Amino acid sequence: MTHRRSLIVLACLLAGLALGAWLQAGHGGPLRDAAPVIESVGSVWLNALRMTVGPLVFALLVSGIAGVTDAMATGRLATRAVAWFSVLLVLAGGLAVLLSLGVLALWPVDPQAAAAFVAGAARDGPGPIALTSVGEWLRSLVPSNIVQAAADDAILALVVFATLFGFAATRLPSAQRNALTGFFTAMAEAMIVVVHWVLLAAPVGVFALALGVGLHAGFGAASLLLQYAATVSLVIVAGTLVLYPIVGLWGSVPLRRFAVEIAPVQVVAASTQSSLATLPAMIECARDTLGVPQRVAGLVLPLAVAVFRYTSPIGNLAVCFFIAALYGFEPSLLQVATAVLVAFAVSVAAVGLPGQVSFITSVAPICLALGLPVELLGILIAVEMVPDVFRTIGNVTGDLAVTTLAYRPDQAAAADQAAAGSPRR
Repeated sequence: MTHRRSLIVLACLLAGLALGAWLQAGHGGPLRDAAPVIESVGSVWLNALRMTVGPLVFALLVSGIAGVTDAMATGRLATRAVAWFSVLLVLAGGLAVLLSLGVLALWPVDPQAAAAFVAGAARDGPGPIALTSVGEWLRSLVPSNIVQAAADDAILALVVFATLFGFAATRLPSAQRNALTGFFTAMAEAMIVVVHWVLLAAPVGVFALALGVGLHAGFGAASLLLQYAATVSLVIVAGTLVLYPIVGLWGSVPLRRFAVEIAPVQVVAASTQSSLATLPAMIECARDTLGVPQRVAGLVLPLAVAVFRYTSPIGNLAVCFFIAALYGFEPSLLQVATAVLVAFAVSVAAVGLPGQVSFITSVAPICLALGLPVELLGILIAVEMVPDVFRTIGNVTGDLAVTTLAYRPDQAAAADQAAAGSPRR
């Protein structure tokens, strides 16, 4: 959604909450009797979003794996950059768990307000599902029927199968590989068009969902939504700050210089809320102020924008842990580990998608991996524009950090000397 449409959706959220709270106070008469019908409209809209998650995640994973594999085949620098992408994404997943639990421990969700919020937003939805044993988890990895697993929202099995399928596709002859990846790329693009169509109805859907929340939680729902936006934003900011000492320890640029020089790029990221739109500013910063050669910045930064989103696991896991807190649910260690794995996978799959599209595509699979319902996402997407600013800043910071981590001046000098030929004696 565009920035203007996001503001419209936010306004519809506030209007729905206000009308619901007014009806809760005993006003409205016949309108109060019509409230269940209006709420059902929100459920239909949310189901329309949910139906795109499985096919979209599968198609994006297959095409994304092919893209990463092709990038690694271009040379040592790209391989080193992809290795850093992987390390930082795993680190981001672990940080997200610790930071989310820490923030929620310091700023816990009010149980009564949370219960009223859930009653309004997910009145007819299922509750959280606890994972009972290691054996159950292992069996869920390889189901006998992948179609049935997808229908049952067994998201980990779908991710595992899509990953295997994607890597298998890279072993095919080039003509077959290109045909297969082209099909799934086209499928993903078509599903994204469907999601955009559904998001056109977001003002109506969010208003209907917010009306139900307002009926049960009143104006207290607004404070919970503010707490949600602040919690996710705090976790993202804290996770982004961890990049600075990593650059200071292993980067090719001094920490102070890195922090000062990337600040103007972060401002551009905050204003555009798009890593792709910030790419020219990132390349200029890396080349002109950080001292990274054009051939390095010109390869690593476009590759980072294409396949790397540092804040995706951080922000998405923070959303899921907040939802778990709203339900009063404590996921098992296996469910947390599964969620981190799924967050890693979908961070690659959802790269390049607009914020609100990637929100549903990325967060819903992680919720399912944690055993959480996804009904609350229809409300939370309305305030995603606030954390999305910090997501973009973190992603741009991560892209520039990887550029300094992948660049090795000594190796670059040796390569330049070898290209120029041996010096005369």
